[in-house]
Parts: sequence; structure tokens; C-alpha cells
Amino acid sequence: MSGAMEIRLKRAYEAAEPADGYRVLIDRLWPRGLSRERAAIDEWEKELAPSTELRQWFGHEPSRFPEFRRRYLEELGERRLLLAGLRRRAREGPLTLVYAARDTDHNDAIVLAEVLKRGLPRGARS
Repeated sequence: MSGAMEIRLKRAYEAAEPADGYRVLIDRLWPRGLSRERAAIDEWEKELAPSTELRQWFGHEPSRFPEFRRRYLEELGERRLLLAGLRRRAREGPLTLVYAARDTDHNDAIVLAEVLKRGLPRGARS
């Protein structure tokens, strides 16, 4: 095994495909109107989602994304064991982070994928 990671991002409302590999829902709330069968989720990792307070403050407002990212990285710094588990899973085969947000450019999955690939930046809590 090379240790290389293939991490994909996909909206929960897009059809699951075999190439997705292991599918992890990373939202705190289940996607509205989506059945468990259609979602085809292997794992629901609520604890890696942004806190309710942070999610509500962000409100999917693109102008708040840089600050959202900074605060979310701090929260992820407190979840190193969960991150390590997902990183191990990603080394075993494709890992798809599944999220419900409409905005594909400003969401928690982007930040989480970056952390899984590169690690937490210096200064993120331990």
C-alpha cells in the first residue's frame, strides 16, 4: 500500500457510485428529504461536523468562509483521533466525504478534506 489518499467530495443528493469507495456523511444533521437507502452512507461522523454554533454563525455566507475555516480548524484540532481514523480509511481506498450544503466551494467538506490530506496547521488545538 502506497499510503496515498484519494479523498472525494460529493453532495448527499448526488447518486452514489462504486468509485466513491467508503462514503462518510460529515454533517451534524441528516440531509433533508434523503432516505438512508438513497444516501448509501457507510458511516455518519457527526463529531467531525462543525459545531451547531459555528454552523449557524456561518449560515453558508461565502464572505464568512475564511473565518469559518479558521474556527472549524480549531474545532478539528480537538478531534485528532477521529481524523486519524478517517485518514487510515482513506489510505485503504477511495474515501468520499458526503455533505448536504448547496455551495460546493464554501463548505465544511472542503476544509475537512484539506486537513485529511495535509494535516492540521500549526496552532490548531491538541
